[in-house]
This record gives sequence, C-alpha cells and structure tokens, in this order.
Amino acid sequence: MGRRTPDEIRTMRRAGRVVAEMHDAIRAGLAPGATLLDLDAIGRDVLARRGARSNFLGYHGYPAVICASVNEVVVHGIPDHRALAEGDIVSIDCGAIVDGYHGDAAFTAGVGVIDDESQRLIDVTRAALDAGIAELVAGRRLGDLGAAVQATVERAGFSVVREYVGHGIGTAMHEPPDVPNYGRRGRGKRVEAGDVYAVEPMVCARGNATAVLDDGWTVVTVDGARAAHWEHTVAVTDGGPEILTLP
Repeated sequence: MGRRTPDEIRTMRRAGRVVAEMHDAIRAGLAPGATLLDLDAIGRDVLARRGARSNFLGYHGYPAVICASVNEVVVHGIPDHRALAEGDIVSIDCGAIVDGYHGDAAFTAGVGVIDDESQRLIDVTRAALDAGIAELVAGRRLGDLGAAVQATVERAGFSVVREYVGHGIGTAMHEPPDVPNYGRRGRGKRVEAGDVYAVEPMVCARGNATAVLDDGWTVVTVDGARAAHWEHTVAVTDGGPEILTLP
C-alpha cells in the first residue's frame, strides 16, 4: 500500500459517498418480509444511478454487490430469497469503485424490534470501530488500533473474530497490510499520513470460533451465537483520521 495523495483521497471520498448512499438506501429497506435479494437490488440501483462499479460483484466469483449476513453469519453471506423476520439482525457489507478507487464499509442493524442483547452486540461493535479509528493517527502503530478494538469488545464480554481482519485499500479493494482487530500496543506497522485503511471489527456474542459453509463464502459462528460487523474506509491525514465512507 502506497501513501495516497490528496487528489487520490478526494476520489476515494467520492467512492465512499456512494457506499454511504448504498447503506442508507438498504437501511430503509430493512423490514420483516424483505428478502436478501431485495437488499442486493437496492444496492445495485444506487451503483447504477451514481455511475459506480461494484467491487464485490465478480470478486473471486462472488455473485452479488452486497454481503448480507443474518444472525449467526459473521461475514460474506450471499444474498438469496431468504426473507428477513422480526428480531433478526443483519450485517450489510458493500463497496464501490469510482475512477479506479475503492470504498468499502459495513453496518449491522436490527429488523423491527430486536432483543436487548442483540442491540448491545451491535452497539459494542460500533463502539469498537470508533475506538479503532481513533488510533489512526500518524506515528501510532496498527497494534494500537487492534488493542483498542479488542479491549472495547472484551470489556463488554464479547469476542473478536481472529481469522478475518481489516486491510489497506486504494486502487484495489484489499491491499496490504492486514489490520487485525486484536493485538498489542506499540506493535505492527507505523501509521503515516496518506495511509488509507478499511477498519472492520467482526464481533461474536460468545466464542469467536468460525466455520465456512459449503458455498465457500458464508462464515458462521461455530456455537450458533449472533455476530455483528461494522466497517469504514478511513484516511490518515495530518489532522487525524478522516472517515471516507460517510454521506
């Protein structure tokens, strides 16, 4: 991953705004009875209207523009005809390419009224994302980010997924280095102004053991407990971290 120029970050900000619009539109479509393919169609519509390309569709053969991961699915759930039900939680991960530069972000939300523990899982995962982003200051290290995420999650009694991590992002969706959601302060790559990272804590309500289903994509918790996933694309600037995947 190379350091991005202000012009490159400006283009990535445009891609990020498309992703944010996808999120807003899909959130509006989350309701009991909506299918995961309905949500994918919403994402496709935003991409078409904005003249952007999906960085998910066709990636290693992936068949959709969003990942839609329900309840015990951690990440990479493939949209299908499954209808959402009251009380489900669903993680939506999607991205966009604008003029060759990528944006990537995820959120988890409830469908209708959800139980308190599921809401707490969502809220803690979002807080862990915020804690990690706050560490993206020039001169700090990626281990500082991982430690902040891990501490936020484990303090709440939840666990961090180890097999899947954040990443650099720019002219490809996944660029070096890996950005783990666990670690020790003072370790790992030093953060520099111009770096751009996709920070994405994946958090399990109980144990953090995961398995991949026979489709080769869908990652689930082994114990069947629920999981949540939040992500933003973040640029490191002289003034601190800037989230590029906001409206």
